[in-house]
Amino acid sequence: MSATFLGMPATPPRSPYGTGNLRGDRKFPAAAHDELRNEQLRGNLGRATRTIRAKRLNVTGELPDWEELRDAGSAIKTDTMNRLPELLEELERNVTARGGTVHWARDGVEANEIVARLIQETGSEEVIKVKSMATQEIGLNEHLESLGITAHETDLAELIVQLAHDKPSHILVPAIHRNRDEIRQIFLKEIPGVDPALDNVPAHLAAAARAYLREKFMTTGVAVSGANFGIAETGTLSVVESEGNGRMCLTLPDTLITVMGIEKVLPRYQDLEVFLQLLPRSSTGERMNPYTSMWTGVTPGDGPQTFHLVLLDNGRTAALADRIGREALNCIRCSACLNVCPVYERAGGHAYGSTYPGPIGAVLTPQLAGMHAAKDDPNSSLPYASSLCGACFDACPVKIDIPSLLVELRHQHTERSGTTAEKLAMKAAGAVMGRPAVYTAAQKASRLGRVLAGRDGKLPHLPPPLSGWSDSRDTPAPPKQTFRAWLASSEGAAAMREASAEHTRNQQQEDGK
Repeated sequence: MSATFLGMPATPPRSPYGTGNLRGDRKFPAAAHDELRNEQLRGNLGRATRTIRAKRLNVTGELPDWEELRDAGSAIKTDTMNRLPELLEELERNVTARGGTVHWARDGVEANEIVARLIQETGSEEVIKVKSMATQEIGLNEHLESLGITAHETDLAELIVQLAHDKPSHILVPAIHRNRDEIRQIFLKEIPGVDPALDNVPAHLAAAARAYLREKFMTTGVAVSGANFGIAETGTLSVVESEGNGRMCLTLPDTLITVMGIEKVLPRYQDLEVFLQLLPRSSTGERMNPYTSMWTGVTPGDGPQTFHLVLLDNGRTAALADRIGREALNCIRCSACLNVCPVYERAGGHAYGSTYPGPIGAVLTPQLAGMHAAKDDPNSSLPYASSLCGACFDACPVKIDIPSLLVELRHQHTERSGTTAEKLAMKAAGAVMGRPAVYTAAQKASRLGRVLAGRDGKLPHLPPPLSGWSDSRDTPAPPKQTFRAWLASSEGAAAMREASAEHTRNQQQEDGK
């Protein structure tokens, strides 16, 4: 009998290199260095994030069971990831049973092709879009443009970014890096027929955008949306938003195409009662989203009469296969971690080079697109774009331990990096510390560094490869005396005797109570 080799299990593919918007052109330190020079950007971000943080603290502080809600959200998402294949199949059955059509896309390339084909089949050369990070991730607008199809963003912030030929810089507020004066100039330049006397009053800017979009809502027959949640139990999709533009896109066109990341599925309709409390409070600092739209398949005579759901993988299965990193898929895209992150607040979203900026982007982007797809992959720097202060973990409504995930990704990057100066330095340090005599000699030799110290008792610069440390941190000069030498001295011995006597006295007092 001949044996048949079935092969070895392979890691699921990540998002294809060179496609979509999951990789920048430069590593984070270089990109952030330039962004830090932009005082206008830093001012805009500082004001916006402070405002959102304050609103979020107010509305979460109202709920006596906020921590229990976070626990429930985390548990539901963890259960979902553990049962993702069966829940997706259940979602497909229920969407299909209610008149929708489900398409499976292994990556962004396939998703773009599917959406473009569906639009072309309608004969339309225009589409209106609901704000969607999934379509930004795969570069759908750019793909449609290459085929002669114009995609009109209808979310106000997304419209600003699109008209400015810019890129989003925030998960929730894509144009957070723009101020009113900049927006006014963009509208005057890019919106046909806009009043030349338009000022920078927010209500007037919104009215100009509304007038421009109204025609698109009434005349465009195809809409493309994302989805905040997809309910396996019923086949229901949900989009939450603040302006009403999403409601227009989801109800007026004849054809609706929804692109949803496979991690957005939830098991039961009842699960929404948890997430519709967590999401608005964590994202916009509101008790409830002004517009919560839900639709289930097709309803004859009401709303779009053709509905397509494109389920997008694009590296999500690869993230799911990572025993530790899969926790990042629990993200509900609320942006709470961005608004509390000191690194994001100063560097802005563009420095991350990905559709997903900030702390969760530093975790999620390498999971979806990888860190070693090319030499000096820009994504390899993202796990280091953090001070590991833990503010993101405290703010996350589903308790994703982002700092621990960043440390794990740093470990994975180090393991794949081969021989580096850092590894050689650590190996040398291990060899020294493993030999007491050599370690003692090294301690004595280190005292020579005191000669190089300034009046403040700090070394100005360390030689490579340690220069990266001293470039951004104070490096204290070696002490005059090591701990071991102090402990062996008469002063050290006296201090230890006094400490022992104090411990004895404290113990006697405790026993006498």
